[in-house]
Amino acid sequence: MLEKISSPEDLKALDPGKYQELAAEIRQFLLEKVSAHGGHLASNLGVVELTMALHLALDLPEDKIVWDVGHQAYTHKLLSGRREGFDSLREYGGLSGFPKRKESDYDCFDTGHSSTSISAGLGLVEARDRLGGAYTVVSVIGDGALSGGMAYEALNNASRLKSNFIIVLNDNNMSISESTGGFSRYLSGIRLGSGYNNLKRDVRRGLSKVPGVGESLVENISQAKMALKQMMMVPGMLFENLDITYVGPIDGYNVPQMVRIFEEAKKIDRPVLIHVKTKKGKGYEPAERYPARYHGVSPFDPETGKSLAGNVSPSYTEAFSRALCRLAEKDERVVAVTAAMPEGTGLKRFASLYPDRFYDVGIAEEHAVTFAAGMAAGGLKPVVAVYSTFLQRAYDQILHDVCLQQLPVVFALDRAGLVGSDGETHQGVFDLSYLGSIPGMTVFAPKNRYELRDGLKFGLACGVPFAIRYPRGAAWDGLKEYKEPVKMGKSEVIFRGKGIALLAVGSMVETALSVCEGLKQAGISATLVNVRFVKPMDTELFLELAEDHSLFAALEENVAAGGFGERLSGWFGEQEVKRRVIKAAVPDTFVEQGGTEVLKKKLGLSADAVLERILKVWKETARKENVRKESAGTKVSEKRVYEKGISEEEIYEERASGERRAGRKGRGIKPSGQKTDGA
Repeated sequence: MLEKISSPEDLKALDPGKYQELAAEIRQFLLEKVSAHGGHLASNLGVVELTMALHLALDLPEDKIVWDVGHQAYTHKLLSGRREGFDSLREYGGLSGFPKRKESDYDCFDTGHSSTSISAGLGLVEARDRLGGAYTVVSVIGDGALSGGMAYEALNNASRLKSNFIIVLNDNNMSISESTGGFSRYLSGIRLGSGYNNLKRDVRRGLSKVPGVGESLVENISQAKMALKQMMMVPGMLFENLDITYVGPIDGYNVPQMVRIFEEAKKIDRPVLIHVKTKKGKGYEPAERYPARYHGVSPFDPETGKSLAGNVSPSYTEAFSRALCRLAEKDERVVAVTAAMPEGTGLKRFASLYPDRFYDVGIAEEHAVTFAAGMAAGGLKPVVAVYSTFLQRAYDQILHDVCLQQLPVVFALDRAGLVGSDGETHQGVFDLSYLGSIPGMTVFAPKNRYELRDGLKFGLACGVPFAIRYPRGAAWDGLKEYKEPVKMGKSEVIFRGKGIALLAVGSMVETALSVCEGLKQAGISATLVNVRFVKPMDTELFLELAEDHSLFAALEENVAAGGFGERLSGWFGEQEVKRRVIKAAVPDTFVEQGGTEVLKKKLGLSADAVLERILKVWKETARKENVRKESAGTKVSEKRVYEKGISEEEIYEERASGERRAGRKGRGIKPSGQKTDGA
């Protein structure tokens, strides 16, 4: 059946008796594709019927669905004509794992971070109403995403809305208490029925017209109704108190029931929240048992559920986890904070060992940072473990609540740099820029897993705001024999050479090592520096290197704007040290999904690409230097070059102009271009 469905209209033509059979076919398809390519599995398996019901009840793409986070939109993509794209799921140039407006008209809003769908949906509703539209807007938000403060800000705003807006709460973890029994189902049915709502509206209007007492009578009846609901423990009173009609909970696997409720909800002239109960990982036993483990997966064997990656080195996340637990064992003031990512950030081990010192605050990065700041002010040593891309959400709190007061909070930034297949919303390529812009922040990037351990220990002891950033995946254990003690603001020199200095940040040390080998084969003995501290920079070392190095290459998995290379170049300029700085960094763009090695090649960050660029600049520099030396003895003095700042390009052009004048003279041509008398 799935092969015959390329749009919601095809789904609507299907016999309702085939819905469950189609749902099973979709789950099998998802299991096959995700096990082959990796991706988000458990969340997508849980919302198959919910997605089908939305596609049946709505008129897509004219109507709009905003998927919170968006990692549960695979069935939506399948039913909207993108089945063939799953063969390139999350690959470079292939189908995104998240909604993308540029990918399909059925995707009305790009998502990737949590708790944003109600705000975006509310904005679409306002645009619809102001521009005279008639389409339906549905925001689908999970119970986990509803723990984010932004969702409540949007709900507060939505409470003033006087037109239709549907919010679907996908509850797959019982975050909101389940209300059982016939009364709940009955109440949900009658409250959405047109007869009930028309009657309620007519009664309100009629009573309001009673002279003298109408308005107060309506208010008293409304208060009595709310009190009765609270006594009877009607679910969703939080939403009702915000003037948002609450419906549910309803069965997230009963397609006809959901379709009926969605169609009735479209008729209501105010916000409606429909509470749908689902099960994460539905239909695949391993994912049902371990939904967190099968949330985001790499390729695996669907028969056994085991990863196809084989034996791999410990990840940076595991290295961080072990190091933090050892440090916490020695100091009871060490506490750990996460924003709903205990497994992803490696804090699950810490939570099991020190449950009273572990804090999962939900999807609330802003709160996590200020909460940690308060603990630091009280004498604790908080470590906030978070993905680089998610810490962006708490920039204001880092600046005002941590750094302004110089509070010793340690930020453990997982997934820093290129993360690969999750795409634009998840690439951690901005942290060096946004953290480096804040006064008082210290930013450390370890070259390998051993240095991560040493850096974390240093960060907990240094007594200032401290961020340690490390990449996704297997932790590199190269150069482990180089173990220079960690000192504030000091880099580590790996190799000493002349002429070219490679200054590598964190994960790029491994790349720089390969570049060094390439330079060596070209007859160039370069200096390799493990930068370690992006802020404060080791300016003393860099000034020393400038004495016998004319070319510097700054390597970083961060955007060039505001990154280490730009800061280094700017500092050289301030010191009036004329040295060429190559910035091997991410260009000014959002980086799409794809394997990290593929992305590095595309972005010019692979070892081969960096080597080629350095050699090209080095040859140009050498050629210009020869011109400068030749010109220095004739047309241009060394004093002019170094004291007056004449550039090499100007020297070259001056020498070339001299040669052209000499050529004209030799051919009997005046500089003006006029022929001489004897010509």
